[in-house]
Amino acid sequence: MINGAHVIIYSRDTEADRALFRDVLGYPHIDAGDGWLIFKLPPAEIAVHPAEGRESHELFLMCDDVKATMEEMTAKGVEFRQPVSDEGWGLMTVLKLPGGGVLGLYEPRHPRPHEL
Repeated sequence: MINGAHVIIYSRDTEADRALFRDVLGYPHIDAGDGWLIFKLPPAEIAVHPAEGRESHELFLMCDDVKATMEEMTAKGVEFRQPVSDEGWGLMTVLKLPGGGVLGLYEPRHPRPHEL
């Protein structure tokens, strides 16, 4: 049976984005060789949403307090693309990766699978 998932983030500045996950987020990691870092992620969940037009995929990091997490990350140099918005299912914002990409960050208000 499937025992995990491997998320790939494509980046225009891999070293800077890896530094964010290593130094700012503090994610444990291994060096798979030649500085190619693979990070251990916190517990995850997957949701399938309807799409209009072209399908896409998004990655959201979750936290217990989005405003406090934003303050902590901003103090470490992370830039956010938008203020926190209340989406009903959670409080959400978007952070900018150093390599130019973006990640969602949200404080969930919906039931979580890890609570099963």
